[in-house]
Amino acid sequence: MQIYIDGRFYGEDDAKISVFDHGLLYGDGVFEGIRIYGGRVFEMDPHIDRLYASAQAIALEIPLSRGGLIEAMMDTIRRNEVVDGYVRLVVTRGKGDLGLNPNKCPQATVFCIAGGITLYPPEVYEKGFKIKTLSTRRNDPQAISPAVKSLNYLNNIMGALELRGTDINEGLFLTTSGYVCECTADNFFLVKGRRLMTPHPSLGALRGITRAVVMRLGAGMGMEVEEGFYTLYDVYNAAEAFLTGTAAEVGPVVEVDKRVIGAGVPGPVSREIIAGFREYAQSTGTPVGL
Repeated sequence: MQIYIDGRFYGEDDAKISVFDHGLLYGDGVFEGIRIYGGRVFEMDPHIDRLYASAQAIALEIPLSRGGLIEAMMDTIRRNEVVDGYVRLVVTRGKGDLGLNPNKCPQATVFCIAGGITLYPPEVYEKGFKIKTLSTRRNDPQAISPAVKSLNYLNNIMGALELRGTDINEGLFLTTSGYVCECTADNFFLVKGRRLMTPHPSLGALRGITRAVVMRLGAGMGMEVEEGFYTLYDVYNAAEAFLTGTAAEVGPVVEVDKRVIGAGVPGPVSREIIAGFREYAQSTGTPVGL
């Protein structure tokens, strides 16, 4: 594997950043996880837009032009001959000292990894996901903006730790006010009739790229799509539910907190969305040029 770091490529064993990098010391940085389908980068522009927007929000200057950053990513994909896979593009605050002050970091660090990722086994997509409500609450969006895709994922990790030793596939965060927010690594949707319902980003949910694609696809299929404020009562009484994410794609949910959702199998709307997403993913994207 060839990994890009600040303009050079290194083998996996030689790819290193400083122990004084503030991305490591403080989670000070931003990232994007991006899929590759059939030698094409999925939703490249929205991902790159979000990366620069996240960096701008935390006053982090990316030391590459947009075109230069894209070429570094594309070169990483080509060197690793990834046709179907996953890219992790990361920008950290860079090397500084042991103090918190980001002004002590003269230049950001950029690195890119291209390989594969599998979050869930194939049978989960066939039978449906089981999820549970987490006791860990989602970070307050007035403290940490959910629009920033930062390197600090401790809130998500604390939620994921609650799933250890269980047969549960994902955890569902509530806000401190008790509204449904998102999962540890995925956005969340409810279905009633032909209506798709997903938590409003102001609650603390990331504006997911796959989430946005599914919302567009659903609207194009004649479905009503809304962002709103939902409680567990709404979840338990939904006809269907599913989750979305770059790595997870679209996964049907059949059980929440040991309550069967709908008929307890992936529902017709979820299956329609999954089929539409797969067709879209395989027929769009920016060619890598392998």
